[in-house]
Amino acid sequence: MTGIFLQAFIYLVAAVIAVPIAKRLGLGSVLGYLIAGVVIGPVVGLVGDETTTIQHFAEFGVVMMLFLVGLELEPKMLWAMRNRLMGLGGLQVGLTTVAVMAIALSFGLQWSISLAIGLIFALSSTAIVLQTFNEKGLTKTEGGRNAFSVLLFQDIAVIPMLAFIPLLALPELVAAAQTAAANAAEHHEEMSLVAGLPGWAMGLVITGTIAGVVVGGHFLSRPLFRFVASSGLREIFTATALMLVIGIAALMSLVGLSPALGTFLAGVILANSEFRHELESNIEPFKGLLLGLFFITVGAGINFGILFEDFFLIIGLTIGLMVLKALILLLLSFIFKIKGSSRWLFALSLAQAGEFGFVLLSFTTQNHVLPMDIAQLLSLVVAISMFLTPGLFILYDKVILPRYEKASNNREADEIDEQGTAIIAGVGRFGQVVNRLLTANGVKTVVLDYEATQVENLRQINIKSFFGDATRPDLLHTAGIEEASLLVVSMDNQETTTELVRYVKHTYPHVKIIARAFDRGHSYMLRAAGADHVEKETFHSAIEVGATSLRCLGVHPFLVEQQKAKYLRLENSSSEMLYETWMGGEETESYDNHYQHLFIQLEETIRDAMDEDRMDRHGLTEREWTPPPKDYLDDFTDHPLDKVIDDAVDDEDDISGSEKPA
Repeated sequence: MTGIFLQAFIYLVAAVIAVPIAKRLGLGSVLGYLIAGVVIGPVVGLVGDETTTIQHFAEFGVVMMLFLVGLELEPKMLWAMRNRLMGLGGLQVGLTTVAVMAIALSFGLQWSISLAIGLIFALSSTAIVLQTFNEKGLTKTEGGRNAFSVLLFQDIAVIPMLAFIPLLALPELVAAAQTAAANAAEHHEEMSLVAGLPGWAMGLVITGTIAGVVVGGHFLSRPLFRFVASSGLREIFTATALMLVIGIAALMSLVGLSPALGTFLAGVILANSEFRHELESNIEPFKGLLLGLFFITVGAGINFGILFEDFFLIIGLTIGLMVLKALILLLLSFIFKIKGSSRWLFALSLAQAGEFGFVLLSFTTQNHVLPMDIAQLLSLVVAISMFLTPGLFILYDKVILPRYEKASNNREADEIDEQGTAIIAGVGRFGQVVNRLLTANGVKTVVLDYEATQVENLRQINIKSFFGDATRPDLLHTAGIEEASLLVVSMDNQETTTELVRYVKHTYPHVKIIARAFDRGHSYMLRAAGADHVEKETFHSAIEVGATSLRCLGVHPFLVEQQKAKYLRLENSSSEMLYETWMGGEETESYDNHYQHLFIQLEETIRDAMDEDRMDRHGLTEREWTPPPKDYLDDFTDHPLDKVIDDAVDDEDDISGSEKPA
């Protein structure tokens, strides 16, 4: 028992240290687990012979993963993705399998071994790719969506692969395994419901088992989960979820089928169940831990002796595999009309082998399809290709994407053939809302943006916009800045925004300028540059969320609106004071300390004033909404904040040595 505790502690320590470091370095959790296994296994030697035994236990994490994959496969979603799923995903798996098999045959390998290798290398790393997409915000790009379709098809394809691979077993490996098993322990026979049955009876038992899983999952699971949920005990629901997965896996093993096949089928059946999300939340932690343990054992089982003996062969196979898969993916991107940088994202993100490759390698050796020496060599190829994947994303981010953006944005500016009352510079998520509101009220606008992709997206939804740099005087002239009444500036670059405001206000002083600020400091710069109105991009939405929060907490809507109006006035007053301090100060330590002290003091005064006003109105009993009284805002004419501002002005004059700017 002590030895088990020590081994478990070593595995957990390795995971706790390696995985967070790998995540921070952008390598992903899967590589973190692999690195942890390499360190505690081949490098340090803390684990050894027990690794294979633990790996068999940890493979249950793969069973749980496929159950969760099945839960995600709602029929409606699959039908909507059918073209990309079957066409793009099916061709990727098929072409890669055939290409790898042909190369393996050219090396003189048997056709069954070559086919097994093709199936293994056709898969990519779902864990690494999807995690990286989420971290980098690439999930909703064209390349990201197509890559997801391929990954989903690959995950589904694992099921028939697990069912098909045992048919490729080599007779000589089977005979050797049977002899070894007989010599080792004749009395240890696995339980089976189909052992000794004739073929027709075995087929009936297997068919009946699958039918039982389908019918039971559809008709019996809901009453069972309702009964368990009525107890109100979360741990019992967790036990029920584990019982379901373990029971189906055991049943499939008893009839000679893959446990992963059964749990995947059960997941698909339960995908439309009202208990689906509860099942996911209960199974996910166990799946994550067991999968992590599985990857650690894979890393610990890597034979570095083989790597050093055949270093150039393994590296050559790894690079050759990644180049081959990338070329096939590029070919498919042309067929399915994936354009621009998305084409390269699609090809590079899926060029590696995946974690299911380890699963299939383990499965092939257990079913006597691949000799152990070939399986160990291929596991190194899979692992190294996964190690290289972060480098492919870096290549995309640093080299490929900037070139496409530069080529797109370096094109000639559009010919502006319209003029309007308002010119909008920058139509991201902020500028689009402004433009829609203005045009809905009959205001003629001219929309400019320097992001070609954004302009094309707007044109697809019938919003006329022009590609061009709004800071160029000639484009502003063509857009009609001389006759325009309003300029709305909502570009992303802070320095560019400030320079544009300064230029327009100096050259065309009659034009009112409304500018979007990222934060308080940026709003000061825009005001100093001459903007007539400055709005911080998240301020008003945050105010509304705060007001809604108060209402949800039971505060009367009348008081909420009172407090919101009062907060806005106090915030505007304090912002004026802070802006004047910012304008009159210099970049010195004493100035920074004074500004920080003033900010804290103003915040405390606002909080105290709001607190005092709330206590004064405590006990109001309005039951319905009523508008504020006419003299409500008059209550704010004299307020403690005014005294704080006056005192702060005096303090500022002492520091700056000059009068406050107008």
